[in-house]
Amino acid sequence: MKEYTEQEQVRRQKIENIRSITNPYPEKYETNYELKDVKNLEDGTKDIRVAGRIVLMRKMGKLSFLTIRDIEGSIQLSIKVDMIGEENYKFFKENFDLGDFIGAEGELFTTHTGEKTIRVDQFQFLGKALKPLPEKFHGLTDVESCYRNRYIDLIMNEDTRQRFLLKYKFIKEIRRYLEDKNYIEVETPVLINKPSGALAKPFISHHNALDMDVYLRIAPETYLKRAVVGGFTKVFEFARCFRNEGMDTTHLQDFTMLECYVSYYNYKDNMNFIENMLKTVIENVYGSLQISIGENVIDFSKHWETVSFRELILKYIDIDINVFNTKEKLLTEIQNQKIELESEESIETIGYGKLVDLLYKKVARPYMIEPVFLVDHPIELSPLARANDENSNITDRFQLVINGAEIINGYSELVDPVEQQKRLEEQSKLNADGDDEAMVMDYDYIEAMEYGMPPISGWGMGIDRVVQVLTDSPNIRDNVLFPTMKPIHKDS
Repeated sequence: MKEYTEQEQVRRQKIENIRSITNPYPEKYETNYELKDVKNLEDGTKDIRVAGRIVLMRKMGKLSFLTIRDIEGSIQLSIKVDMIGEENYKFFKENFDLGDFIGAEGELFTTHTGEKTIRVDQFQFLGKALKPLPEKFHGLTDVESCYRNRYIDLIMNEDTRQRFLLKYKFIKEIRRYLEDKNYIEVETPVLINKPSGALAKPFISHHNALDMDVYLRIAPETYLKRAVVGGFTKVFEFARCFRNEGMDTTHLQDFTMLECYVSYYNYKDNMNFIENMLKTVIENVYGSLQISIGENVIDFSKHWETVSFRELILKYIDIDINVFNTKEKLLTEIQNQKIELESEESIETIGYGKLVDLLYKKVARPYMIEPVFLVDHPIELSPLARANDENSNITDRFQLVINGAEIINGYSELVDPVEQQKRLEEQSKLNADGDDEAMVMDYDYIEAMEYGMPPISGWGMGIDRVVQVLTDSPNIRDNVLFPTMKPIHKDS
């Protein structure tokens, strides 16, 4: 049998006391103002009806003050025996605790300390917190507890509330920008037959009704391109994606990805589009294009630099990838220079493109603070991207890097089904040789391409990652409302 603390036992007894007078869990309570809006009203405004959780409370002989809050705002309530009567005041003092919900009606005034307050003339009990909140002066400070019990984190910590409000405002502003530019939001499947759309190790599940194995999507890319085949010219999706890879401060196995595709653009058009979009969104969210991120003040108003993989690596280390242009040459030179690359896979099993990418991430990316577009990716690193017309060893691809983090990945799409099949066959060989992140053959997607694709450019942005960068959060899980955690108890 579950044991309760003394405080929990007292609160459970209060539920019975309340039940003898009124329903402790009423069906509804009709409000006419949001908490965040009340402080903007004029003193003397009457018949204000609000509701919220009690987070501060001072009970006194004949007058009590309490603060109620929701995710966006708070307001102080004044409950006085002269206004509500002795019996109601006694009921309030004996049965309400921190964490409980209350509905209140009254008139707005300003206290002598300058705080906007509702003078309550009617109130209603709306719900009991059977567990006490953390001590108000310290809140919830343990990081793992904040992840496991995000609801308490939200109740107690203002910075957490503001961080998630910023995230959802950021999403709203991006959606508004895209829709204003005539992009259409669609939905694509989460359970798919082939893990395609990115270089990543997938999660595998089983579809009982169809008796077949399926994969959780690693990206919505190939299905959004099918939508383009069907006639959509501007399409996007906020997609939950899943990649069965390592967990660190900048990566999660399940995350939110925005992907966007437009017909008749090339990758340079999308670089201009994204720069204008993010400048607009950031200014709408922050009210400025100069943002403090950690120790740096980043000025987003400047024109964003473009740099090639080759130029960037040469800037930080004496390795020219045009000279060391095979996996064997490059790996030998990396070992000669005693550079230790970070990879979950054996370096010997990965392809040349992945090796270049690991080298760049090790020697250059941490120092890229201002917004930079990285271009000229090796073709082996981009199996779905269009080859460059002048140099078939690189692709028309870009990555936007801000403060040492990859924010957006985009390219001119490969729309030639014959070339796409050839590249997927090469990826399938890498996969068969042990590269779990290499793609597999997807004949259904090839068939869709064979019905004809226009010129396309597309891009993807990790929403949790970009918010992590903008808010200078130490861990990407700080920006995921309910991150996946290993259970503490076996029956959890």
